[in-house]
Amino acid sequence: MTKIVGVRFKPVGKIYYFNPAGLDLKSNDSVIVETSRGIEMGKVAAPPHEIDESKLTKPLRDVIRLATQSDIDHANDNHEKEREALKICSEKIAKHNLEMKLIDV
Repeated sequence: MTKIVGVRFKPVGKIYYFNPAGLDLKSNDSVIVETSRGIEMGKVAAPPHEIDESKLTKPLRDVIRLATQSDIDHANDNHEKEREALKICSEKIAKHNLEMKLIDV
């Protein structure tokens, strides 16, 4: 049996599994993990629990640490920039009469 923790990167996004690395994690804790896209912050969606090793997709990456207030502030700043980028892109799409629907930034 292997201990895992489920982490989400978007409020209703897919849950990805990580090794809790001995950290005492609870649901909704903000954590820092390394993904294929680099270092990211997510929220614990499934607290640490054990599953059979045969059900794991290897390699299982570690949770690096709990997020600090600085990490949370930085993520909030990024979300504000995303909203502004969405507004600017939507304006450009309308200005150029492009037949497209902006989904995410």
